[in-house]
Amino acid sequence: MGHLEVICGSMFSGKSEELIRRVRRAVIARRKVGVFKPSTDDRYSREAVASHNGMTIEAAVVPAEDPWSIWSWVNENPVEVVGIDEAQFFDATLAQVVDRLVQHRIRVIVAGLDMDFAGRPFGVMPHLMAVADEVTKLKAICARCGEPATFNQRLIDGKPAKLSDPVVLVGGGDRYEARCRRCFEAPL
Repeated sequence: MGHLEVICGSMFSGKSEELIRRVRRAVIARRKVGVFKPSTDDRYSREAVASHNGMTIEAAVVPAEDPWSIWSWVNENPVEVVGIDEAQFFDATLAQVVDRLVQHRIRVIVAGLDMDFAGRPFGVMPHLMAVADEVTKLKAICARCGEPATFNQRLIDGKPAKLSDPVVLVGGGDRYEARCRRCFEAPL
């Protein structure tokens, strides 16, 4: 049987860094590794998983159109470890694909936001967290007060986004701040 590890938290908490760290250790251990990210995430590089602070891993990184393309790639390229970054951007079928991978004795490491910009559970992440063998929740530093932050504050022209704004808006420090519960301004 495989193993599912979920790394979650707010933006700027180090999720991609932790995924990269775990994948690098698997490579050092001479494991066959495949790393995936949504094809829509091209902020830093299309062919690499990258953290906001510039850490990257390029070994076998595959931009995936959908979760089933991950399954197809693994069927053609047998691996022992699968890393998936920005999992919240994949649809709910990611849970089925991850389950199949784990059933096929693959170690799966998933990283993603656990909450969206409105403080709501984000996409498939709550399901993956519930069925994971291990969950690591990371915290960022609040951009306002310096306390531990678990929320994503989306900013439009320097003001909090509205609840009616689209849930998915790929961006970095230009559009988002990490905020603690006290400093987070819930969208109206």
